[in-house]
Amino acid sequence: QVQLVESGGGLVQPGGSLRLSCAASGSIFSINAMGWYRQAPGKERELVAAITSSGSTNYADSVKGRFTISRDNAKNTVILQMNSLKPEDTAVYYCNADIPGPSSLLLRYWGKGTLVTVSS
Repeated sequence: QVQLVESGGGLVQPGGSLRLSCAASGSIFSINAMGWYRQAPGKERELVAAITSSGSTNYADSVKGRFTISRDNAKNTVILQMNSLKPEDTAVYYCNADIPGPSSLLLRYWGKGTLVTVSS
């Protein structure tokens, strides 16, 4: 069984920074891609950033240049450094991990989410 636990959310003023962390634990041999999604009130969940096991990254246009995703493969963790935060970044942030399961089928696991509120 695999669990993903996020931490680091909270309230921050516009222009401020937050660092989100997500740790995966359980029966894990390897992790393919890891990423962060977010869901604002009344909106669909959207991709924020993703990173492959080799370190290739992908960002939503709305966060390019402000957010940085990184991972520590030895610790099965993924980090989202968020700078120059804007009120429109307010959302629940979810981390995910794609982990090979039986017959090498990729299974996507999700954390329970952490709330980020950007407000003065």
